[in-house]
This record gives sequence, structure tokens and C-alpha cells, in this order.
Amino acid sequence: MKKIGLLLFLFITLPLQANNVLRLSTTTSTENSGLLAVLNPVFEKKYKARVDVIAVGTGKALKLGENGDVDVVFVHAPVAEKKFINAGYGVDRHAVMHNDFVLIGAKSDKADVKSSKTISEALQKIITQNAVFISRGDDSGTHKKEKSLWALTQKKPQGAWYVSVGQGMGAVLKIADEKQAYTLTDRGTYIAYKDKLALDIVFAGGKNLFNPYHIMAVNPKRYQSVNYELAKKYIGFIVSIEGQKIIADYQKKGQPLFYPDAIK
Repeated sequence: MKKIGLLLFLFITLPLQANNVLRLSTTTSTENSGLLAVLNPVFEKKYKARVDVIAVGTGKALKLGENGDVDVVFVHAPVAEKKFINAGYGVDRHAVMHNDFVLIGAKSDKADVKSSKTISEALQKIITQNAVFISRGDDSGTHKKEKSLWALTQKKPQGAWYVSVGQGMGAVLKIADEKQAYTLTDRGTYIAYKDKLALDIVFAGGKNLFNPYHIMAVNPKRYQSVNYELAKKYIGFIVSIEGQKIIADYQKKGQPLFYPDAIK
């Protein structure tokens, strides 16, 4: 009888446990910055759920959503996000937070980027000096932004000085540090890694470097396997006063990494 009771217990509880697992694809910056390690445990405790995080470049994160392999997508590439929504892959898109992109490099600043007045001028100096630049090269939100910034110079980055590594933000920062090279990063990840790097911010500011993050559920009408109910709870939590306060309060060395956008 005890065995029958145990089997009945497993039969009843296993489906409930499966319904309490949320699959989240997100950019490496939300993971590398440490933000999710603070946000997700609060949600998991509140809803007796588990969040399985897949941290990849934004392009891959969106592709996982397109394939119905995740329930929620949390990324930072507005143009690609809107295409994702308009194609019917995603629903319930909400603004979550923002920071900005910054150009970092060696303290010696070989290309004299610090004297630049615009990001376009800064990148042109890097091209002129053939100064080593490390590119994400992974179709991430940062890589998409980088390509749009090179387009402003009307010059294509190419040559031995331009190194495309196909890695996440944390790995790129380490490579740039080893080579004392320039690279583009979101400010949050840079702050999180700053103590491990001998690299400075050499250019920041301007509307072209604004970096907004959005969250959205994968369309349950397209994929019946999507855990839409839990996805709605997660999105609701992220944009709630509680979730936004966690984001606003998250700091490294006294510096905020992100600024909440859902609640003013």
C-alpha cells in the first residue's frame, strides 16, 4: 500500500513541478552582471518555482523563442525584438530597465579616443590607428549595437586589428584586457568586472549608446508547450514595484548597474 501511495503521490506532484519551471533565454549581460542571481531567487521563493536561465547573445536568445524552446525572452535589441513580436513569436513585451553602452580600452588610449566628441569620431580614430578592437561577433544585442555604430563611420571594420571572437560579454572583456584592446560593452557588465580589468571607459554618452532592455513571453498560441501562466507571473514580477526596486537597488562598488523603466 505504501508503494501505491508513493506512486500516486509522484503521479500527482510531477506535473505540478513541471508547471513551476520557467525557461528563460536572456543576454549574457543580465547574467554576467549578477542581476539575475539577485532577482530570480525572490521570484522562485514567492511562486515556489524554478527559473532555468539560458544566457546567450540576444540573437540566439530570440531564436530559442522562435523555436518555442523557452517561455520568456529578456534581451536588449529593440529592432530585433519588434521583429520577433510582429512575426508572431512573442507577446506581452514590456520595458524593464536601461543602462548604456561604453567604449573601453587601455589606459594608454593608443587611438586618443578620449578626446573624441562623438562615438563615430571615436571609432574612426580606432580605424585610422589600426588599434586592436575586440568584437563580440555573436549576433548579441551588443554586437548588433556595435555594427550600427560602425555604420555611422561609413567604413567597414576589417583587417588584423579587428578581432571577432564569437564570445559572451564577460569573455570578451577578459580578451580585451589581455590584449589591452578596445571593445564595446554595456556599462553594467563593465562595472561588475571592473576590479578584474586594467581597462578604462574611454568614451561614453549620447543617444546612440542608450541601452534599453525588454522582456516578453513566447506566444502560447504558436507553441502549446510554453508555460504561459508562469511566464506572465515572471513578467509581472519583473515590472512590479518589488522587481523594479531590486533592479534599482542592485549596485557594485556603490554604482547602479541598471535603471528601472517599468515604474518611474
